[in-house]
Amino acid sequence: MAKQRTGRAERAHRAREFDAFVAGAAGRLLHAATLLTAETRSRNPYAQALLTAALAHTYAVWGRSRHEDPYALTRSELAVRFARTARRHHAGRGGVLSALHPQERLVVVLRLYEGVAEEQVAALLGLSEARVGAVRARAVATLGSAGGRSGSATGRAAA
Repeated sequence: MAKQRTGRAERAHRAREFDAFVAGAAGRLLHAATLLTAETRSRNPYAQALLTAALAHTYAVWGRSRHEDPYALTRSELAVRFARTARRHHAGRGGVLSALHPQERLVVVLRLYEGVAEEQVAALLGLSEARVGAVRARAVATLGSAGGRSGSATGRAAA
């Protein structure tokens, strides 16, 4: 009986910890997902679905990943899920990064918006560091040549 109470108390504590994590990180993660999917902030169902799946994965491993950064874990899961499904959602939906190919969006969001090191992005995506750098440079050039809103968004993302 005491073991059951302890188990319930531990699960409740983990649930509170996870809820606190989501309350603090969900906004930034949703913004990253929205940039990835090239949707608008007001209409981003694909981004919401990606984030929900990534958070579900984080919750499933919450107790086992004590020494891992939950934000980095969720961000990685979000990126991997996007990379797996990006072929189906090639065209942008009006977001600031809609002029980019999905792989370019992924690299730009991870490198410039999230500040993930190039070697980490390369490892996550299974690419060489040189390839990640080339994809990033091509994406920034595309955004720069697109002008208008996209050009100013690049400056904000790099800051």
